[in-house]
Amino acid sequence: MDDETVADNLRQLGLSEKEIDTYLTILEHGEAKASTVAEDAGVSKRYVYSVSEKLDERGFVDVIDHVVPTTIRANPPEEVVAALTSDLESLQPELTTRYGNVSEQEREFEVIKTRTTIMKRIRGLLERATEEVTLSIPASLLEEVEDELRETVDRGVLVILLVTGDDTLPAERFEGIASVVRVWGENAPLIVTAERRLGLFAPNEMLVRSNAGTQGIAISQAQLVPIIVGSFFGNYWPMAEQVYVTNPDDLPRTYTDFRHAVLQSTLHLEDGREIAISAEARPVRTDDYATVEGRLVGVRQSLLEPTRDTFAVENALIVEIEAADGGGGDGDEGEGEDGDNRTVTLGGEGAFVEDYETKSVTLEPAS
Repeated sequence: MDDETVADNLRQLGLSEKEIDTYLTILEHGEAKASTVAEDAGVSKRYVYSVSEKLDERGFVDVIDHVVPTTIRANPPEEVVAALTSDLESLQPELTTRYGNVSEQEREFEVIKTRTTIMKRIRGLLERATEEVTLSIPASLLEEVEDELRETVDRGVLVILLVTGDDTLPAERFEGIASVVRVWGENAPLIVTAERRLGLFAPNEMLVRSNAGTQGIAISQAQLVPIIVGSFFGNYWPMAEQVYVTNPDDLPRTYTDFRHAVLQSTLHLEDGREIAISAEARPVRTDDYATVEGRLVGVRQSLLEPTRDTFAVENALIVEIEAADGGGGDGDEGEGEDGDNRTVTLGGEGAFVEDYETKSVTLEPAS
């Protein structure tokens, strides 16, 4: 470690330039008179006495003033470092307590300056996810979060994965670490969201190049994270090639994440299965939830190829119900052939184009 690095580290401990020069001079002598230190450090003798008292209080030196002339002795560096470390460790519990008392409102936005912190935040989001994760990540970093991705999938979380910078990875590479995977040879920003309320964004160069001079941002705000999700599906997902899709779930199963229900509905329909749906839903722009039951007859979605959406990022389930059921949906598909049934559309949280906004969806084989 050169002299400038040593000086930089001492500055971080709160020492001024003159204090650093004085302390390093004392260190070089081990023990010396104030006049000797003053001459070698280029400061006054009075300043040496003043600074030495401060350094003594912090444990850097001992001022030996019970003899004449007064001398100043440097404490062994290992003892100084041990004492400083102990002080910092004793401070941690208090800082942690105060940090834990900060409200979520105060932590809605966090600027992230290092790649190490970015990767730590990705792992944290994956570990906390209970329903849905979207992740755009450079192929070179995939291995660093692979274990967390596998654990997330094992918990039954929907994981939508976009791998960028390499479009040659084989399908078997993704077995068990995602629900749907697309690859794109171009570089794209890092994007992570969990449960539509926690998000992380960072420029690609921050992750693949050291000293890029760029920063990332973490967001914890339910009103803004869906915008990041929309950017993921609207701007980057369509550009990539689908390489892996999970197998259909065993039914019956209930989904509180609507996108997950759409994915599984699509997979079962593509396999030619008849599926019955029971959804806790409410007609859009109303407050009263009720049960909507019927037969799944179609899906509008942009998750899987071939997509069947009528506008960007659309996700909807088309359900045939008995005409007397449904509690107020107008339906957009007309009556069934026998005139007794009609079709309605179910959307997810915040739906306004579909007939119903759903809270949960249960899929089961039709009897």
